[in-house]
Amino acid sequence: MRIDKFLWSTRYFKTRNIATTACKKGHAKINGLTAKPGREVFPMDQIVVRKNQIDYKFTVLDIPPSRVGAKLVDIYRKDTTPKEAFEHNELLQYSKDYYRKKGIGRPTKKDRRDIDDYLETPSKNDESKTVKPDNNSKEVED
Repeated sequence: MRIDKFLWSTRYFKTRNIATTACKKGHAKINGLTAKPGREVFPMDQIVVRKNQIDYKFTVLDIPPSRVGAKLVDIYRKDTTPKEAFEHNELLQYSKDYYRKKGIGRPTKKDRRDIDDYLETPSKNDESKTVKPDNNSKEVED
């Protein structure tokens, strides 16, 4: 079976076209070698697929006749992806959420509110120095 069809049938990719594109871009490797979409897959091959910044590693146990259900996928492959790959992806997600280059782009609504709150909030030292108006002053009304 072709590797693009195998990746589609074992539900690594939603469509076969997406699987073919991933193979053309070099995101699929068989036994350490970059594989073209038409490369044949055999049992006991080690496959590495890069998807969503994670290198999924698995061993082919058997070739499925066609696309299989999610519960039956483990019959045809053994997943050997290290847990560190998923932890690294979680750290990347957190860093992307809180990281914005200084001076790049327009501030978000939350950024503007934070800046406004910072600029409008007087410090404790400023309150003691401010002079309160005296209502007892005598002004002549016309």
